[in-house]
Amino acid sequence: MSSGMTRFARFSWGVLAYNVLVILWGAFVRASGSGAGCGRHWPMCNGTVVQRAPKIETVIELTHRVTSGICLVLVVGLVVASRFAFPKGHPARKSAAWAAGFTAGEALLGAGLVLFELVAHDASMKRALSMMLHLGNTFFLLGALTLTAHYAMGGARMRVRGQGLVAIPLWVATVGFFVLGASGAIAALGDTLFPARSLAEGIQQELTPGAHMLLKLRVFHPVLAVLVGIIVSVAGMITRMMRPDEPKVRFYSRALVAMFMVQVCVGLLNLQLLVPMWTQIVHLLCADITFILLVLTCATTLRDGETVPRAIFGPDATRGAVHQR
Repeated sequence: MSSGMTRFARFSWGVLAYNVLVILWGAFVRASGSGAGCGRHWPMCNGTVVQRAPKIETVIELTHRVTSGICLVLVVGLVVASRFAFPKGHPARKSAAWAAGFTAGEALLGAGLVLFELVAHDASMKRALSMMLHLGNTFFLLGALTLTAHYAMGGARMRVRGQGLVAIPLWVATVGFFVLGASGAIAALGDTLFPARSLAEGIQQELTPGAHMLLKLRVFHPVLAVLVGIIVSVAGMITRMMRPDEPKVRFYSRALVAMFMVQVCVGLLNLQLLVPMWTQIVHLLCADITFILLVLTCATTLRDGETVPRAIFGPDATRGAVHQR
């Protein structure tokens, strides 16, 4: 893209940013124990549309549902806009469609949590598994939206085959990040359900015989964070070595490693302060930004050499291009 950002590109980045905000609000719903604010009702709240004198938990949960509904509208709009902005076969069309699918998955998983009452103070392993699936789907959604924005900016199509050894560390880092995210979901749930008054008490909770499974699993998250941090750092170094003439690869890989280190520091602060709500949300924000940078690092490193068709409209549009649906 030579002369600026298209309207579709601005829109796609905006949809990505809005989704991150909704994800953070969802974390606030969980951390504040407001997941049952609408009772066992979905999509309506407490069986009605208009809430009369709602409790604060109801306001928090209802706000999350409304903002999530807006997400669905925006992503559907992204899919429709991609059909007008790009010709048939453009990767932005496909990634936008994937984003719509993952958005629907978010809605279904959220509905399942409410309808099966896996919210508030429920400490079952079913809730833990549901939260891991929810977080995994969220990462897939962020990845699809990131790729849509990347392609809208003129980025080349991502291709794994034929990339040689450079693809291996990136895929290991990606899988590791998903595993780390799953353990983070368990740790966050354990911190919410079993708060400790001191760091020593938290460690004692985890080591006590007969401790809840969430507490036993919580201890693995810091260990995984260190391991995945090493993997991400090595992956970033290898990509810069294998793509020395690619400025975007150098930029995104360095930003990825730096952001991961920031995330680790926020995690340590989170533990030191006994996981207050604000550090939990900042920690999740860092995780989301880190994953977006990981996707951009993969996209720029594992790029196809073929030219991607340009947008139909906007500052980079080719005049006289024929729109093939």
